[in-house]
Amino acid sequence: MLNEEQVWLEQARQGNKTAFGKLIEAYQRPVYNLAYRMLNNSGEAEEAAQEAFIRAYTRLHTYNPNHKFSTWMLSITSNYCIDLIRKRRALLLSIDEPLPPHPALMSDGQKGPEAQMVMSQQQDMVQSLLQELAPDYRQAVVLRYWYELSYEEIAEMMDTTVSAIKSRLFRARRQLAEIGMANGLTAPMPAMEQAAA
Repeated sequence: MLNEEQVWLEQARQGNKTAFGKLIEAYQRPVYNLAYRMLNNSGEAEEAAQEAFIRAYTRLHTYNPNHKFSTWMLSITSNYCIDLIRKRRALLLSIDEPLPPHPALMSDGQKGPEAQMVMSQQQDMVQSLLQELAPDYRQAVVLRYWYELSYEEIAEMMDTTVSAIKSRLFRARRQLAEIGMANGLTAPMPAMEQAAA
């Protein structure tokens, strides 16, 4: 895949739109998922994904082949989403919404409609919590915990230092915990708590 991807990249840099189309097919899902996690709106996420690919195509000459294309592509996406969030915040006085009540936690082994409903509610609750974070914090959290990028990759994408990323993640986890406690969420979010170390 990597060698094939390099061929597509080289062809796309020479103006081959079909080759760039193959890159879009390969990355459309992670790009859309990142945009959705950051914007919390499927329509806006689709538009952001399209814009991210347009920006990538027009800036292919700036891509450094020594870095992973996926990191570069997700960086363009997240930066575009940050711009949208800032514009949105400038237009709205407050986008704070009350969190839904925390559903009773069920064991992982349970399956069926009830378990799926609880999982869906929990995902909605996490998404609501993410919306409370400042854009830079949200970006770091999504890239670390949903995309499992290293601190170094996130620092490169956000044009900052590894220590700044660790600091943002620490503050974001603390802020998420405080918001959750204030809204009746008493159980910690395991994935984030374990990663705090």
